Amino acid sequence: MSQPTLTELACSVLNTADGREKTAKSHAAAELWFSMKEAGTPLEIGNSQPPDFPARPDAPELLPPNKVPRRKLGSVEGRNTLIHAIAHIELNAVDLHWDIIARFSHVKMPMGYFDDWVKAADEESKHFNLLCDRLEALGSYYGAFAAHAGMWRAAEETAKDFMGRLAIVPMVLEARGLDVTPGMIQQFKSAKDAETVAALEIIYAEEVGHVAYGSKWFHFLCGRHDIDPKDEFHRLVQQYFPGGLKPPFNDEKRAEAGLPLDFYWPMAGD
Repeated sequence: MSQPTLTELACSVLNTADGREKTAKSHAAAELWFSMKEAGTPLEIGNSQPPDFPARPDAPELLPPNKVPRRKLGSVEGRNTLIHAIAHIELNAVDLHWDIIARFSHVKMPMGYFDDWVKAADEESKHFNLLCDRLEALGSYYGAFAAHAGMWRAAEETAKDFMGRLAIVPMVLEARGLDVTPGMIQQFKSAKDAETVAALEIIYAEEVGHVAYGSKWFHFLCGRHDIDPKDEFHRLVQQYFPGGLKPPFNDEKRAEAGLPLDFYWPMAGD
C-alpha cells in the first residue's frame, strides 16, 4: 500500500471538523512525516489542494471580532473564556500551518521548509489539547463560548500570495502572541492557576520558533527574488494589515525569533 503525500495528509487535517480529531490527525501526520524521513524513505510532497475554509465543529459560534463578548477575568468563568479564546487561536494555527504546506506546494522549497511547518503544526496541536484539558478540568469545554474568525481572514486574503502569508500569519499575528502572552501568564499566576500557567509557558516558548520559521522562510524568498526583506515586509503589512501593528512589543522575544526592531516599529499604529 502506497503512503499518502504530505499535502494529502495536510488536507485530511484541514477537512476534519472536530478539534480533538483534527489534532489527533495532525499528530499522526507529523509522526509519519518524520519517521519516514528518518527511515530514508521520505513522503512525497504531492499537490493536493486545500479547502478554501477548513472544516469546523458546529460550536463555537463564530462572530466578527468586535461582536465577541469581552472577557472579565475575575471569575472562573471569565478565565475560562480567555483559555477558550487562546484554544481557538491554537486550533486556527493548526490549520494555518497545514494550509501553508498544501496551498503553496507548487513553489519549490527546501525540505527544511516542510519540516518546520509540520513541526509547528504538531506543536500547535499539542497547545490546543493542553488548553482543552484545562477547560475540561475547570468544568467547561471547547465550543462553550463564542469565538471569532479573524485569523482565517488573513489566510483568505493571502491565499495567492506566499510571501504575504509568511509576513502576516507568523510575522504579524503569531508575533503578537509573543507580545501579549506574558501578561496572560501573569493574570493566571495572580489567580493561582498553576496548571494554566504551565500550559501557557509551554506555548510561549514554542511560539518563538513558529515566528522564527516565518521570518526564516520570508528572508529565504526575498533572497531568491533579490528583494529587500524590510521594505517588502513593510509593503505587505500596509497591503494586508492597514491598521498598523499594535505596541507594546516584546522586543526581546521578537529579536529571538528573527524580527529586527526596524521591521515592526515603523509600522506601529496609534
